[in-house]
Amino acid sequence: QFISTATAPPASSKPNAVIFTSISMTWRPQYRSSKFRHVFGKPATKESCFDGVPITRSVQDNHFCAVNPRFLAVITECAGGGAFLVLSIHHVSTGKVDPHHPKVSGHRGNVLDIKWNPFNDYCIASCSEDTTVKVWEIPPHGVFKNLTVPWKELQGHSRRVGLIEWHPTANNVLFSTAYDYQVMIWNLDCPDQVIKNPVRTISHHTDVVLSMSFNTDGSLLATTCKDKRIRLMEPRTGNLLQDANCKTHKAHKVLILGNLKMLLTTGSSRWNARQMALWDQENLSVPLLQEDVDGVSGLLFPFYDPDTSMLYIAGKGDGNIRYYEITQEKPFVHYLTEYRSLMPQKGMGVMPKRGLDVSSCEVFRFYKLVTIKSLIEPLSMIVPRRSESYQEDIYPMTAGNKPAMSADEWLSGINKDPVLMSLKPGKDSSHTESEDNRSWTLVSNGQDPALCSPPKTENELRMKFHKQQEEIRRLRELLNQRDVRIKQLELEIKNIRNSQPQSSL
Repeated sequence: QFISTATAPPASSKPNAVIFTSISMTWRPQYRSSKFRHVFGKPATKESCFDGVPITRSVQDNHFCAVNPRFLAVITECAGGGAFLVLSIHHVSTGKVDPHHPKVSGHRGNVLDIKWNPFNDYCIASCSEDTTVKVWEIPPHGVFKNLTVPWKELQGHSRRVGLIEWHPTANNVLFSTAYDYQVMIWNLDCPDQVIKNPVRTISHHTDVVLSMSFNTDGSLLATTCKDKRIRLMEPRTGNLLQDANCKTHKAHKVLILGNLKMLLTTGSSRWNARQMALWDQENLSVPLLQEDVDGVSGLLFPFYDPDTSMLYIAGKGDGNIRYYEITQEKPFVHYLTEYRSLMPQKGMGVMPKRGLDVSSCEVFRFYKLVTIKSLIEPLSMIVPRRSESYQEDIYPMTAGNKPAMSADEWLSGINKDPVLMSLKPGKDSSHTESEDNRSWTLVSNGQDPALCSPPKTENELRMKFHKQQEEIRRLRELLNQRDVRIKQLELEIKNIRNSQPQSSL
């Protein structure tokens, strides 16, 4: 582009002379640098998929699938009550699934939602149309016969239970919501096998709760409801902090975006276009951003990764997954790219960060439920890097599989951030294959091993073994905390050195 400008002539030039100068202006596109700009989706090979799974035909708007580093659970279609399958992630069960594979089948009605305990890979909760929530203990080597007796049974709702969520930092705290419009909080540390009284019931909703989401430390709970309102509340006390109703956006799913103090909702616009909206956590009166995604009918499932600040939006009934990067400055949401597939997904499972393959720079992994093919397809989101070494810039310290506190501590009013762990191979040894992590009571035995007399009976031997295991867990937890503190101090020292003015040569 060229712009001509007229300037006054110098005094020595002829009168009435005008000098024209040409200024060249170069146009440069404004690219935003991002290490996640070229993230791509890599579907698993046929041998690594789960084929022949009778996926449920329920019309409930849930994920129907739950994943952890050991097991994959999926709700199935069956007659005479509700059931779900538990399949081993690293077992010969990948590929073609046995049609007679044993199920977890203790519900009298259809199972509507399942969630793994984030601090125990052998514990899973399920809710059903039979108005109950049941918590199951899965054998370490998988399910080899039908499970019908749960570890805990929660009876409190008067209508079918449609949604459950575990607390993100407190151990054995479970939230459930049903078609009786109630949100109930359960303490599973109760010694009773059948629990009939929740520790708290939240009754702010006037219709069915569609989704629930916690912030990082679990001190805030956001919900969307069929009455088109978004609510933000304190889950422990039930106090309602914010209540919003936007006429131009009908919210269906909600996410609290980590510690960004923002909420994201997906739903539909006034003209039934699929839409997402971003909200200020302190003021839900007007959304910060509203953006139409497309004009297709169907639900949008949002997934947020706080470690990379990436947002994934998957459409129910289509095979596309769009991903964005979230920032705290305008325009807040930055579109990256889209994964396209011809196989429509009915639901999605997500692998926790500690189960990803860091050697291939995998930053997220979906498990797509493809009903038309009775298939579960793993889909890895990968950052392309040439180096095969561990990439610390895309794998910061992340929430681990250790609770920050007990249920009683949380109920007493304490809030704690998640216990972090490193994904670097060999760095964090707190999770091993031979360890059964059902008990997280970190108690020292307080005895010097050299002064202990040898056990005389089998019971004494077993007790000594359990005490040693608890001591090992406590020491590993202590080492993990020290590693986190060392990293923090190293970062502070680096910042101080960078902030000091360089001495002149």
